[in-house]
Amino acid sequence: MKIESHRDLIVWQKSMDMVVNIYQLTSAFPNTEIYRLTSQITRAAASVPANIAEGHARGTTKNDFAHFLSIAKGSLMETETFLMLAVRLNYLTQEQANPTLCLIIEISKMLTSLRYRILNTP
Repeated sequence: MKIESHRDLIVWQKSMDMVVNIYQLTSAFPNTEIYRLTSQITRAAASVPANIAEGHARGTTKNDFAHFLSIAKGSLMETETFLMLAVRLNYLTQEQANPTLCLIIEISKMLTSLRYRILNTP
């Protein structure tokens, strides 16, 4: 299959699913967190597919795309950290967070693999 758009990338599709999960999970956070943890985690999560899309669109060099994938991975790890913090603060149970944490692990592996392939393909 030819990749014509960032929307064709499975890692982008799964990242979008993760963002939806994060929005659903944060809807149960206390109102006092709306400008704190809720804002930070939703921004970090949305940054993942946004950076994949921007890197693919710019794609003037393979290093450009790889750079944006690296930024996406950083945002993904921020999202994971904030999600784990929400569990520690008892805003979510571990069981509620686990499906999204598993998706984060999967996306992380995909970003690493894609970045490696981009940088090591002639």
